[in-house]
Amino acid sequence: MADFINIGFGNLVNTEKIVAVVNPDAAPIKRMVQNAKEQQHIVDATQGRRTKAVIVLETEQIVLSAVQPDTIARRMTEGAVLSRRTPKGE
Repeated sequence: MADFINIGFGNLVNTEKIVAVVNPDAAPIKRMVQNAKEQQHIVDATQGRRTKAVIVLETEQIVLSAVQPDTIARRMTEGAVLSRRTPKGE
């Protein structure tokens, strides 16, 4: 069963695919984001706002979020995760 976390503005990410949630200010992270943009492996979920968190997925995709990394981590640990439930009988 897949669990999803809200990363801001109604955008959701599968928690089972998350490898890391990091601050975008470090130079290595900036290079990683730039490389992902060049390879078209980036998902920009900031809605035009400043990037506050970079989410690295196991599929080698990078997700940009306007929500602080601490907030995303808290949502994951506090159970603010949305579960995809299948109807009975399936």
